[in-house]
Amino acid sequence: MKHKELFLLVPVLVLASVLRLKGITSSPTDWHAFRQADTASVTREYVKHGVDLLRPHYQDLSNIQSGFENLDGYRMVEFPIVNAGIALLLKAFPIFDLVMTSRVTSILFSLGTLIGIFYLGKAWSNRRVGFFSALAFAMLPYAIFYSRAILPESPFIFFVVWSILAFQLWIEQKKWPWFIFSLSCFMLAMLLKPFIVFLAPVYAVLSIRAFQLKIWQKWQLVAFVLIGILPFLLWRRWILQFPSGIPVNDWLFNSDGIRFRPAWFRWLFLERLTKLMLGWFALPLFVAGVAIKSKNWLNYAAWGVGSLVYLSVIATGNVRHDYYQVFLVPIVCLLVGLGIDNVSKIKVSSLSSEAKLAIPLALFFAGVFTANIFYVRGYYRTRPDWEVAGQAADALLPQDAKVIAPAFGDTAFLFQTNRIGWPIGFYIDQKIANGAQFYVTSAYDDEARELELKYKTVIKTSDYFILNLQTPK
Repeated sequence: MKHKELFLLVPVLVLASVLRLKGITSSPTDWHAFRQADTASVTREYVKHGVDLLRPHYQDLSNIQSGFENLDGYRMVEFPIVNAGIALLLKAFPIFDLVMTSRVTSILFSLGTLIGIFYLGKAWSNRRVGFFSALAFAMLPYAIFYSRAILPESPFIFFVVWSILAFQLWIEQKKWPWFIFSLSCFMLAMLLKPFIVFLAPVYAVLSIRAFQLKIWQKWQLVAFVLIGILPFLLWRRWILQFPSGIPVNDWLFNSDGIRFRPAWFRWLFLERLTKLMLGWFALPLFVAGVAIKSKNWLNYAAWGVGSLVYLSVIATGNVRHDYYQVFLVPIVCLLVGLGIDNVSKIKVSSLSSEAKLAIPLALFFAGVFTANIFYVRGYYRTRPDWEVAGQAADALLPQDAKVIAPAFGDTAFLFQTNRIGWPIGFYIDQKIANGAQFYVTSAYDDEARELELKYKTVIKTSDYFILNLQTPK
C-alpha cells in the first residue's frame, strides 16, 4: 500500500469506525430486531451447547417461520461460519459480551469492505473515485446502521466486494493466489446468501480479458463457477433433512404480485434508494455516476444490471424488508464516488477546481444529514420494556426453562429472556404440552389476565409479569 493511499484511507477508516460505534452496546431490539435476534441466538446456542456447523440451533421453537413445529430449534438458513467464529471467541474470552462482540464483528467486516470499495474505485476509475466511494460507504447513514447490525449482511458484502476485487486482480496479474482468494470469498458469500449470483454480469465483463489467457487459465474460469457453487449446493441439500428449521422463502420472489407495479418502483427507487440511502441531495451525484460515461463504464453497468435483476427477482422481499437492499450498497457508493468525481470535472470557467469539488461534496453531506435526521435515526430505537422483562426472566427462571414470550412472533423479546421457547401466545395448552414452563410478558393484556386466573404468579410488577405454567392455581 502506497503512502498516499494510506494517507487517504486511514482517516476514512477512523471516521467509519467512530460513526459505527453508535448503539454498539444496545440490545438487538432496534430496527429489524427479529432478524438480528435470530442471528445472535444461533451464536448464543453455540456458546451454551458447543459448535456444530451442520446443526445450528436458535431460541425459537415455534412454527412461525417454517410452518412446522420446530421443537429442536433448528436454524437452517445461512451457513453459520460467522456465528461459530464469534462463539469460539466468546468461549475463549467469557468476559466478552455476546451482543457487543457480534456488533464489533460486523463493523470489522464493514471496514474491510470499505478498503475493498476504495481499491475497486481506484482500479475501475482513479484514486479520487476510490476515495469518494469509500467516504460514501463510511458516511451514508443506511450503510452505517447495517454495518453494525447483527446480521449476515456485513460479512456477506465483505466477501462479495473482495471476490470481485480479487477476480479483477487475477485477470490483470494472472497470479494464482488472487484466483484462490476470489474463489474462497465467492464460496463464503454463497454460503451466507446466494445473491452474489446476480453479479454474474460483473464476472462476465471482467472475464472478457480472460480470452487472452492460456488454455489452462481459461479452465480456471470453469473451475471457478463449478467449485464456487458446490459448497452452497451441498449445504442446501443437507438442510433439506431439517424442514422445521428452514423458513418459508417462496414469498420473497413475487408472492403479492408487486413486481414492476407502481408500488414496486415507489418503494425501491423513491423510498429506499432516493430517500433512505441518498437522503435526496446525494441523488444527483448517483445520477452523475450513472449518466456520465467514464473509464470502465461497462464494469459499473454490469453491476447495475445485476442489481436490477436482483430487485426484480426478489421483488416482494426487497419491498417488505429494507435490509435486503444492503446488497446494493457497494455499487451505490461506487456510483456516488464516481458522480462526485464527474461533477467536479465539469468545465465551468468561472469556478476554480476547489469550488467545483465543493459543490458535489456539499450535496453529499446534505444527503448524509437528511438521511440521518429523517430516515435512519429512528432505526436505533430499542425496546426498554422488553429488556427489563427479559432481564427479570433471566435472573429468576431456571437456565433450561422453556418460556412463552409473546411479542406477535418477534423473537427479539424471546432473545432478551436468554431462554428457548415461543415468541407468540395463543394455544397455550398446546405449548405447555410441548414443554412450555413459564409465561413472560411486558404487556398485561387479555391473555395475561386470563392465564393469571389459572396459574401461579412468579412475579408481577408494573413493567413485567411472569407466570409458572407448571403450577396451576
